[in-house]
Amino acid sequence: MRERKKRATRQRISDLATGLFVERGFDQVTVAEIARAADVSAMTVFNHFPRKEDLFLDRIPEAVELFTEAVRRRGPDESPLAALRRLVLTLLDRHHPLSAVDDRFPGFWRIVVDSPALRARAREGVEEVEEALAAVLAETAPDLDDPRLVAALTVAAYRTVYLTSATRLLAGERAADITDDHRARVDAAFDALERAVAGLRDG
Repeated sequence: MRERKKRATRQRISDLATGLFVERGFDQVTVAEIARAADVSAMTVFNHFPRKEDLFLDRIPEAVELFTEAVRRRGPDESPLAALRRLVLTLLDRHHPLSAVDDRFPGFWRIVVDSPALRARAREGVEEVEEALAAVLAETAPDLDDPRLVAALTVAAYRTVYLTSATRLLAGERAADITDDHRARVDAAFDALERAVAGLRDG
């Protein structure tokens, strides 16, 4: 019950903060204002979110968990890349925020684009996913010669697919019109990754 209460408080603070950021812009809202809106202390806010940027980019921990658990909990005959491909396509089917493809997302991205602090934190988040993925690959896939390189290639490939779709949505295209292309680019990216990893092994 205590953990459920903590999660509910965290989500409420994040939702209120996001509403304020959307209304006024990220840089124009202070943590003190968010705390007042949530009827908690600023310390409580920071207990849940180490930095102000994490109030808006609150899915970074979820991204780390999803990518690492996909590898850690894969089937006995499933490769890490196959497990990650399956995860990414599942996120797309569910219109998950980490999938990039949904008509709700452009407003979120515009706030990130308009804030240097959020752009910097987003880059750090990508690095956190890459580092965690490298660690879990080293732990669970001993046949990989260079788990750090495989993690870097995987994150870079997916980031490219994600940003391509995000850019198209920001330009006014509809999610329904780019979903099939996004899926095809995910498959092409993972096909290329599979070949690259096989080449590393053969080399």
